[in-house]
Amino acid sequence: MASTKVSNKKKPRKTKIKFDKETYLFWFENMYLQRKFEEKAGQLYGQQKIRGFCHLYIGQEAVSAGIVSASRLEDPIMTAYRDHGLALARGMTPNECMAELLGKSTGCVKGKGGSMHFFSKERFFFGGHGIVGAQIPMGAGLGFAEKYKGTDNVSITLFGDGAARQGALHETFNMAMTWKLPVVFICENNYYAMGTSVERTSNMPDIYTLGLGYNMPSEPVDGMNVEEVHEAVSRALARARSGEGPTFLEIRTYRYKGHSMSDPAKYRTKEEVEDFKERDAIKTVRKTILKKKYATEAQLKEIEAKVKKQVAECVKFAEESPLPDPSELYKDVYLQQDYPYIKH
Repeated sequence: MASTKVSNKKKPRKTKIKFDKETYLFWFENMYLQRKFEEKAGQLYGQQKIRGFCHLYIGQEAVSAGIVSASRLEDPIMTAYRDHGLALARGMTPNECMAELLGKSTGCVKGKGGSMHFFSKERFFFGGHGIVGAQIPMGAGLGFAEKYKGTDNVSITLFGDGAARQGALHETFNMAMTWKLPVVFICENNYYAMGTSVERTSNMPDIYTLGLGYNMPSEPVDGMNVEEVHEAVSRALARARSGEGPTFLEIRTYRYKGHSMSDPAKYRTKEEVEDFKERDAIKTVRKTILKKKYATEAQLKEIEAKVKKQVAECVKFAEESPLPDPSELYKDVYLQQDYPYIKH
């Protein structure tokens, strides 16, 4: 299959927000943790310690880091099955995430969900969904719930470029605009839905224009630039909190690995991948920190060593954790409540 030429040539634009030392250091450590966690997950999958599907987030870390730094904890997040990086960015622990990948009872959903179904009530992280595009209307539902409860929290709903072709997107966009729901819809456009490029699935490769048909404020965002991600998400959140309704962001990013661990990614050239790696967000933030003298080389290496230790410890924790008891099969299937019209 011939590779579609994808350009990574973006001119960094100046953001209006002045980011401080703490933000840059947060981004660096957060993105580095995501990268090292995913690299280790890939190794464990190769050793058959992780089974089933496994979709790595390597290359897309600026999207999750920028979203988390721009939002607040109470803003519910819902995403698709490439969810490890976003879960870690939101504050879920490497221990509970790695244990879930290994199917252990100490995992974030007791070993029952695996790679595609991370969840944390405490971190307002609502998945992790395996059905392509199904999270789009569910994310709007979270926004409806926040509006119904009278909060100013905003649902952040992510999906990929493949899911953008689902009919549920159009139904959801129409409803969200009609009811002015507090939702930020984010398409993580990594240019390939499994092995098919965006250009081969639509005559309109600029995905953000899908929102314009509903008069929804929509824009493309450079997903290899964490500053731009933060700023775009901040604008969208402020709009939703003020009661003006949803925004659609097409965040253009890139995955360095295949669609999943079973994908050799032969549909694109090595040159294309290397072009995007030149703009790797972790390297860019690292250079900025050094340039602004927010940390020394030695201090950054300390952070890197700390992260590597965390990842090693989470693997040990997961491997030593027990498998779920067989009785767990019948738990957490239905919500048991005493409704007068339901006989148990």
